[in-house]
Amino acid sequence: MATVVFVHAHPDDEASQTAGSMARAAKEGHRVVLVIATDGDHGDAPGDLAEGETVVDRRRVEAAASNAVIGTHRVEFLGYADSGMTGWAQNEHETSFGRADTEEAAQRVADILRQEAADVVVGYDWHGGYGHPDHVKVHAVTKRAAELAGTPRYLESSMNRTAMIREHEAALAAGFDVGEWDPSQPMDDGNPFGSLESELHWACDASDFIEVKREALRAHASQSDAQGMLQMPEEWFAASFGIEHFIEPGRPDGMVVGWFLDS
Repeated sequence: MATVVFVHAHPDDEASQTAGSMARAAKEGHRVVLVIATDGDHGDAPGDLAEGETVVDRRRVEAAASNAVIGTHRVEFLGYADSGMTGWAQNEHETSFGRADTEEAAQRVADILRQEAADVVVGYDWHGGYGHPDHVKVHAVTKRAAELAGTPRYLESSMNRTAMIREHEAALAAGFDVGEWDPSQPMDDGNPFGSLESELHWACDASDFIEVKREALRAHASQSDAQGMLQMPEEWFAASFGIEHFIEPGRPDGMVVGWFLDS
C-alpha cells in the first residue's frame, strides 16, 4: 500500500479536483493525506456565522466534513492567507501564499512528506489549472517539496481542456445555455483552462466515486462556487467530474486511461 499526499490551494479545491482519486485510493487501503496551503479567508462569508466565528473557522469545519466523506486520513493546513484572484489587492498581503518564499513553503510540505514517508505527492500543473496565484504557487511549492523530501513520484492535477472543448461544442450544438463558459478562452493569468489531452499522462476513472465527490462539494456549503457545480444536471456532472487527469513529469508522452497507483 502507498501513502499519497495531495496538495491543494484552498479548502474545497480537494472536493472539486481530486476527491474521486482520493476516495478511490482510501477505499483501496492506501493512506491519503491532504495539505491545504491557505486558510481560504477570501471565500464567501456565510450569513449564518455565529458570534466570534470567522470565515476561516467555518471553512476548516467544512473541510473536515468534506474529507470525512472522502476518507482522508490526515488534513494539514499550512495557514497562509488566501491571495485572491490575479490583480486583487490581497495579492500583495505579506502573509499571502502567493508572496510566500517558495523554498520555505516547500520545506514545510517536505516535512510532511518525510513524516508520512510519502510514496506519491500530487500538486498542480504549471499554471495551477486556471492561473489563480495560489494555484500557481502550489505547483512551484509541491514540485520543490518532492525534490527536498526525495518523494519517489510527483504528479500534477490538471483538467483535460481538449475534452472540455468537445463537451462545450456538444452543449452548444444541443442548444444548451452555457453562459459565458468557454474552456478555450483565457483564464485568470491569460492562459486557457487546464491542459491539452496531448500534455496529460493519466485519465483516472473516478466514476464509482461520483456521489462521494458530490457529497464532498455539499460539505463546503458556504462556498457558492462549490454549490454551483452541484446545480449541473447529474449526467453532465458525471461526465465532467467522473474522470480525473494528471501529468507525471518524466513519463513518456501519451495519456494512459488507467489508475496511477496500479503502476
